[in-house]
Amino acid sequence: MIKVVIADDEVRICQLIDALVDWKKQDMEVVGTAHNGLEALDMVRTLQPDILITDIRMPGCSGLELVGQAKERVPELEIIIVSGYAHFEYAQQAIRYGVGDYLLKPVNKAEMTMTLEKLKLRILQRKENRLGQMEMKRKTEKDRELLQANLIDAILAQKAEKLTEEELRNTYGLRVGPGLFQAFIMKMDCGREEMGQTSISLLMDKAKETLELELREKCTELLPELRGLVCAGFLNYAEDRQEDIRRAFKSAINQLELQKSLFRPVSFSVALGSAGTSPEKLQASMKEASLLIEERLLQGTGRLFERLQEPSGLGQKGILEQYLREMSHAVEVKSMELLEDCLCAFSERILSIKDVRGYELLEAVYSAAEMFAIKSKIPDRTACLNEFHRQCGRCSSAEEIFSCLKELETGCLSGQIRELEEESIRPIRKAKQYIQEHYSEPITQEEVSSAVGLSSTYFSTLFKKTDGEGFARYLMGIRMEQARTLLRETNLPVAEICRRVGYNDLKHFTKTFEKAAGVKPSVYRKLYG
Repeated sequence: MIKVVIADDEVRICQLIDALVDWKKQDMEVVGTAHNGLEALDMVRTLQPDILITDIRMPGCSGLELVGQAKERVPELEIIIVSGYAHFEYAQQAIRYGVGDYLLKPVNKAEMTMTLEKLKLRILQRKENRLGQMEMKRKTEKDRELLQANLIDAILAQKAEKLTEEELRNTYGLRVGPGLFQAFIMKMDCGREEMGQTSISLLMDKAKETLELELREKCTELLPELRGLVCAGFLNYAEDRQEDIRRAFKSAINQLELQKSLFRPVSFSVALGSAGTSPEKLQASMKEASLLIEERLLQGTGRLFERLQEPSGLGQKGILEQYLREMSHAVEVKSMELLEDCLCAFSERILSIKDVRGYELLEAVYSAAEMFAIKSKIPDRTACLNEFHRQCGRCSSAEEIFSCLKELETGCLSGQIRELEEESIRPIRKAKQYIQEHYSEPITQEEVSSAVGLSSTYFSTLFKKTDGEGFARYLMGIRMEQARTLLRETNLPVAEICRRVGYNDLKHFTKTFEKAAGVKPSVYRKLYG
C-alpha cells in the first residue's frame, strides 16, 4: 500500500483532494493531512510516506522549504505541488528541487488520478529495483560464502597452491593484510555411541561461535568452516599478536571443556599449523595441523597442539608386515583366537614405540583395516572402510581406535565362520530331509551321500560332527520313532509296520525295536496303543 500525506493551509482543499481520488482503487492510503509546513514536515519524518501532495505556499514553513527539507529526510519521496497561476514561478523553482509533478488550481480529478498513477508506477519500479538489488546482494554474499567454503576445502585437500593476498581480497572478499597466516583445526570427539546430527550441529556451531568470539577482534581476518566433527580454517593477524592468538585458542578450549556436558561428554582439541608471512604457506600449515590434531589420541584431548615433532619411523619397523602374516594365517584357518592374539600384539608393538606420533598410529590402523578387508574379501569393501574411518573419527584415544579395528575384524571373521558352518550344515540338512522322505526304503549311506553331492567318507565324518551321532544310528532312530507312531495309532500287523519302516527281517526289526523302546513291539502296543 502506497502512503500519501496531503498538506494545505486550507482545510477544504485537503478535503477536496482526499475526495477526488479513489485511493483504494489506486492501492494508496492517505495516512495524514497537515495544514502548515512544519506539521507536514513532522508527518514526513514520522509516517515515512511515499507521496506528499502540498500547496506551494503555506504558513510556518513555505512549500519550497518543505520540499527541500522533506527531500533531505526521505530522498525517494515523490512530491506533487499544487499551485495557482499567480505563484507559478515558485512551482518552477520547486521542480528544480526534484518534485515529481505539479498541478494548477483548481485541481482536476482526471489530472490528479493520472499524476498519481504515473508516480505509483515510478515508486513500484523503484521498489522492484531495490528488491532486485537486495536479492543480487544476497546472491553475491551467498556466492562469496560458497567461494570461501571451497577455499577451505581446497586448502584441506592440498589443492590451493600459490595463494596471494590480492586473490584472497579480490576473489574471496577477505580482509587480509600484512602479518602472519596460520591454519587451524578444531576437533570434537563424541565417542562411538551414536550422537544425533542435531546435537552434533548444535555443539559444533557453539564451538565455532566460541572461537570467533575469542579470536575475531585479535585478527585482521578469520575464516572458520564446519565439516562434521571438525572446524577447519585459517586466520591472518599482526606478527606482534601471535601470543595473544595462542592464549585466545586456549581460552576457547577451556570454555568448550566447561560446556562439553551440554548433551553428553564430548572433548574438544585444537591444532595450529606453523604461521607464515604469506598465504602461500597456508596449505603446508593446514597439512601440519591435520597431522597434529591426531596427537590427541596419545596425549589426551582438551589441549592445544603446536609444533609437529619428527616421526618415529613406525613404518620402517616391520610391524605392519608382521601383522599381515599373523592376520592372514588367522583368516585362512578361520581362527578367532589367533586373530584376537594378532590384534593384541599389533597394538602392543605400536604403543611400545618411543615417541610414536598420533597420525602414524592412525595410518597404521587404517592400513591394517585395508589389509584385512582385502585378505578376508569383505563384500563392498569401500563402504565398509568408509564406515570404519567414520567410527575412528569419533574416537579420542588410541584404545578406542584399536577397539574399532578389533570390532571390524572379529565381527567380519565371526560372520565368515558362521557362514562356513552353515555351508557345512546345509548338506546334512538335505540328507536328513532325504532320510525323512525315504526311511521306508532300504536306503544306504552311499545313496544319501550321493544325493547331497558328498563322498561317503566325508559325509560320514561331517554327519557325525554336525549331529553328534552317525548316519546309521540317526536312520534307525527315525525308523523306530515311526514304528512307535504306527503301533500307537494303527491296527496294522507288526510285520506290516516292520516293512513300512524299511525293515525286511521281522526278527531283526523286533530286536532293534526292543533295544530302542525297552519292550517288544507287541508289548508296546498293549501299553500305549
